[in-house]
Amino acid sequence: MTIDQTNVIDFAGIDPKTDKAILFISDHLEWEGDSTSHMFLLQEKINAYLAAIESGEVYELYPKAAGRAFVIRILGMHPLSDEAKRFFEKVKSFLVDAGFSIEFRHSPSRLPDVNDNPK
Repeated sequence: MTIDQTNVIDFAGIDPKTDKAILFISDHLEWEGDSTSHMFLLQEKINAYLAAIESGEVYELYPKAAGRAFVIRILGMHPLSDEAKRFFEKVKSFLVDAGFSIEFRHSPSRLPDVNDNPK
């Protein structure tokens, strides 16, 4: 699963250090050049994750998340460009104000660092 599939949670797991539920977004797209469509896809994917959290659907997909705080973790195969960094900081600021956590990690392998998938 990837960023192209905006209505699917790519991976989920529990961070053993924080006990938070991590919802991973696997982002394989490059940030160089015109990144408008990339930003749009990422925004749609994040919105779908937030909708799943707010509706409770995430608990049907990943019951281990019950009772835990959520973090949306973007695993980017490519590092953020300057434009993407500005975009991400705006998204992060908005989500933090709304009570959500989000982070970006450059991960060339695209694999989550918690080995647990929904159901």
